Amino acid sequence: MQFRGGMNELVRQAARMQRKIDEAKAKIKDHEISASAASEKVSVTVTCEGKVRKISIDPDFLAAEGLEMALDAVAVAANAALEQADKHVDAEIAKVTGGVKIPGMHT
Repeated sequence: MQFRGGMNELVRQAARMQRKIDEAKAKIKDHEISASAASEKVSVTVTCEGKVRKISIDPDFLAAEGLEMALDAVAVAANAALEQADKHVDAEIAKVTGGVKIPGMHT
């Protein structure tokens, strides 16, 4: 089976796809995702680029449970927010690629 357009066309299509992926990622990089822990006493907001924007801890929770418990809750909330952000990025990239995982594409 012969590919129409040959290898050059395949490379051009791959480059176009990579540009579209990069554009989609740039478009949502500042989109914020929040998650909470410890019965919503601790919340963390991250961007789809993987940067932490905000951490909030209920002062009553901190006083009652202590710093170590509060920091554990921050870690849980941050990991949950980052996981949600990754899923959001994957969903946006899937819109561009049609859900196909393409080896070698930087997603």
